[in-house]
Amino acid sequence: MRDSIKESLLPIAAIAAALLLFGIVVWFAGVNPAQVWLLLFKGAFGDWYSWQNTLQRAAPLMLTALCVALPARAGLVIIGGEGALVLGGLACAALAQELPLPQNIVGTWAVCLAGAAAGALWIMLAGWLRQFRGINETISSLLLAYVAIGLFKHLVEGPLRDPSSLNKPSTFALGQGLQIAGIGGSDVHWGFVLGVIACGVSALWLRWTPSGFSVRVVGGNLRTAQLMGLPASRLVLLACGMGGASAGLAGAVEVAAVHTSANASLIAGYGYSGILVSFIARHHPLAVIPVAIVFGGFGAAGSLLQRRLGLPDASVLLLQGIAFVMILASESLRDFEWKALWVRIAPRAGVAASAGALERNASKEVSA
Repeated sequence: MRDSIKESLLPIAAIAAALLLFGIVVWFAGVNPAQVWLLLFKGAFGDWYSWQNTLQRAAPLMLTALCVALPARAGLVIIGGEGALVLGGLACAALAQELPLPQNIVGTWAVCLAGAAAGALWIMLAGWLRQFRGINETISSLLLAYVAIGLFKHLVEGPLRDPSSLNKPSTFALGQGLQIAGIGGSDVHWGFVLGVIACGVSALWLRWTPSGFSVRVVGGNLRTAQLMGLPASRLVLLACGMGGASAGLAGAVEVAAVHTSANASLIAGYGYSGILVSFIARHHPLAVIPVAIVFGGFGAAGSLLQRRLGLPDASVLLLQGIAFVMILASESLRDFEWKALWVRIAPRAGVAASAGALERNASKEVSA
């Protein structure tokens, strides 16, 4: 129980410290930190419009966070979710453009599955390079993300470009029947529900299935997994594939629900923000949901900070960066023995208090 409380308190304390440091930064810029904190809350959760914007941004964050969380449970640090996301969006748009899909839910599922498949294959490539070529997966996944973005721009501005898109190159727009609608007429699309379901299914898979348990064994102790006869390489590729499929699905959902075509707006940094969400959630799929909503709210509040206080819209990126540093710093305190520190400090504090009391008594006697 005590360990679970510590697991929850450290990320909360890290976010609070990040907000405090962000307040100090904007104070140096001549802005009242209290106003910034209040507008961050209002812009994220102040009214129904703010909630819609927040939940819309939370949908891709949940899915890209799974791209980090699932391989992390297998012992890998994958940070190339941005590449899987843009390729997933590209695959979604390309399939709709090249094949005569039915303009109904079947076609929508087809383009979403195409995006998931593209993302899965891309992240599995990083896992394969790690398992069979000994290349560090953190470096390879990050570099593969840049390759994916370059490939995306080449195809969108070249072979797949819609000739009518002049100033902003993009693919042909998805048909109305392939697009993902909002829930109950709101701006919150069904991609948010897909994200919640993906997190729930991932948590159940890790907790209750033999393959999920085997992945956690591989991530906990590779030597033990090998002694047990577990197929470590296959399990690593499975975790990478599931994580990549989540990020690819995020790209497909962004195309089908938000942009309606693949263009440069898809490269919005959701893949990199997903790294932060996953680390704050301690790579637990269920914890990803509330963390993604919080950081979706931070992103939604950026424009409000710009309109009301004159801060740059990208100032929330600074907040996210500070939060990431605080989360990494909090990891060093996870195994810290606070009780032992208190045992060392308490006697000294008692001695200092006793000395102070003796001095006060002595001064009273002298004055008397």
